[in-house]
Amino acid sequence: MAEGGFKVTYATISSDNEEMVKRYQEGIEKAKSWLGKDYPFYVNGQERNGGGRAEERSPIDNDIIIGHFAQATIEDARDAVAAAKEAYPQWSQTPWQDRVEILRHAADLISERVFELGALTALEVGKNQLEALGEVEEAADLIRYYCHQMEEHDGFSVPMGQLSEEEKTRSVLRPYGVWAVISPFNFPIALSAGPVGGALAAGNTVVLKPSEQGFGIALKLYEILHEAGVPAGVVHVLTGPGETVGQALHQNPDVAGLTFTGSYEVGMKIYRNITKDWPKPVIVEMGGKNPAIVSAKADLDKATDGVLRSAFGYSGQKCSACSRVLVQRPVYDDFVAQLVAKTKETNVGNPLEAGVYVGPVIDAAAVERFESASAQAGEEGRVIAGGARIQKDELARGNFVEPTVVEVPIDSGVWRDELFVPLVAVHPVDSLEQAWELANDTPYGLTAGFYSEDRAEVDRFLNNVEAGVVYVNRRAGATTGAWPGIQPFGGWKGSGNSGKAGGGLYYVQLYMREQSQTIVED
Repeated sequence: MAEGGFKVTYATISSDNEEMVKRYQEGIEKAKSWLGKDYPFYVNGQERNGGGRAEERSPIDNDIIIGHFAQATIEDARDAVAAAKEAYPQWSQTPWQDRVEILRHAADLISERVFELGALTALEVGKNQLEALGEVEEAADLIRYYCHQMEEHDGFSVPMGQLSEEEKTRSVLRPYGVWAVISPFNFPIALSAGPVGGALAAGNTVVLKPSEQGFGIALKLYEILHEAGVPAGVVHVLTGPGETVGQALHQNPDVAGLTFTGSYEVGMKIYRNITKDWPKPVIVEMGGKNPAIVSAKADLDKATDGVLRSAFGYSGQKCSACSRVLVQRPVYDDFVAQLVAKTKETNVGNPLEAGVYVGPVIDAAAVERFESASAQAGEEGRVIAGGARIQKDELARGNFVEPTVVEVPIDSGVWRDELFVPLVAVHPVDSLEQAWELANDTPYGLTAGFYSEDRAEVDRFLNNVEAGVVYVNRRAGATTGAWPGIQPFGGWKGSGNSGKAGGGLYYVQLYMREQSQTIVED
């Protein structure tokens, strides 16, 4: 928790805490001092410069250079895996209590630096103040929760039954070896720290390959891990292109396991290819086309608040974003009118400023995807609110688009495809049974939301929805806002393969394998 006694989570709605705003402004100044520099990556604790540098610019203002980041090569990736493999025996045999102590220290350092790390996250990927601070706190809490799970289960060593008095058996969960983590741009510190923390707590060594839009915050995480006491050979970070460095990791036979968060297409490619030599554990967390269902018995003020926050939070660039809303016909017109009115009042602007809710999308490709989807919606249905790029004043230098509400046929690509932009489609339904069917009619199964004041309807929703994370009557977010130890986050169907959720009861065990140890003492 940050100094001052407050803690920001994804359910935090207001940024009117004066002390928080003041500290965040100080964090912005600190983060700005890091901008525009040349940055190496790290293999075995040593700086490397790889094969040239790539420039990363801010989506807030394309004139802002985040940094010039060294580009790791295939050889650098091989070296990192080799060093991690060499460090594995000592780290895996380090008592789990000692590993937990180091990682708890890292989590505390993250929380202590929440304002500067939050500001860097905002500058680098365009998150608003609350979302940026919330993500940094989530990163710390993910590490803490996995440490808690190790403690709660006494390092996952359990005595078993006996066939004789001389024979004693234990079931022990042991690490795999070198674990690769490929993290996304939209949660560049939380979805690096979470899997890295889980893998390290379990006793694996780690090679982290962050998104090309998120190199800066990943390097700060690396620095904190080493400052906390993680040995040099135990964790490595490679800043480089996914098509070479990422591929070099998932094709390396010495990588024992891998966590990927990103698109369905890339995730499925990794899932199919990593096990070509023998079965390996791979955790792929992929996209979502997340529905919210609004009953005729819903509180529409609550429902429109929840849908808006989930559809437009971080400019729709969360895999959990609400992108489809199914509304029972008797309340459809009122729901749409309220949602549109609130959408038009939503504050869009520079996310470094307090009170701004919607910042930019990540890059020019996202702007093009937004414009294409808006045009398609206008041709196939109607654009009810928004639909255009924002090119006024200083926002013209960034990647800003309007929060958008559309009505399209259910066979439209706008309705069916994950877009990762601030665009939500609405559609009327005649019954809740029709809503369940349409909500589940997608290859994805990540999150879903429901609004009704009728408990029997709520129970029917919970029994019928096909998603790993579900929320009912949640004003803070219809489909978004999971938190470690509170709402485990993981997808079904094409949204994830493990059946276990990050920040949940069973996640850290994914980084370990069971060994039955029988000792006979005559």
